[in-house]
Amino acid sequence: MATQEKIAAVSELKELFSSSNAVILTEYRGLTVAKLKELRRALGAETEYAVVKNTLAGIAAKEAGIDAFENQLAGPSAIAFINGEMIDAAKALRDFAKENPQLVIKSGFYEGAALDEAEINKFASLESREVLLSKVAGGAKGAIAKIARTVDALRIKLEESEGAPAEATAEEATSEEAAE
Repeated sequence: MATQEKIAAVSELKELFSSSNAVILTEYRGLTVAKLKELRRALGAETEYAVVKNTLAGIAAKEAGIDAFENQLAGPSAIAFINGEMIDAAKALRDFAKENPQLVIKSGFYEGAALDEAEINKFASLESREVLLSKVAGGAKGAIAKIARTVDALRIKLEESEGAPAEATAEEATSEEAAE
C-alpha cells in the first residue's frame, strides 16, 4: 500500500471511530465472503462491518482517542462501527457467533469505556430499547389507571357523604312540616 493510500485509510477509519456510538472488534478467521455478507445483513443498515488492517486500525483508533484495542489487533480483524443501538448490534454479533464459531468477539468501546467480550454479551442479553420503553409505558399506564380509580372512588364517597346529610335534613324538614 502506498503512503497516500495508508493515510487515506487511516483518515477514513478515524472518521468511522469518531462518528460511531460504539465499536466492536472481532476476529473472523475462517469465515467465507458469503458468511461475512450474511453477518453484514444481520447487523443492519445502522452498523458498518469493515475488515481492517491491524496497524492502520490501531493508528486510527489512537487518533480518535480510543485505546480499547491495544494488544487486541492481531489476526484477521474486522470492526463493527455501530451508529444505531449497541444492544441490537451486540445481539446480532452474539447470535451469528453462536452459529459460526469462527467469529470471535474480542472487545469493544462504548460511551468512553472499553468493553471486554463478557460485557458485550451482557449488552446482547438486554432487551431492545423499544421493548424497555414499552414496559415503562405499560407500567406508567397501570399506575395512572390506579390513581384515576382511587380519585374516582374518593369523589363518589364525598358525593355520598355530602348527599346523605342533605337528604336527612330534607326528610326531617318534611316530617316536621307534616307534624304541624
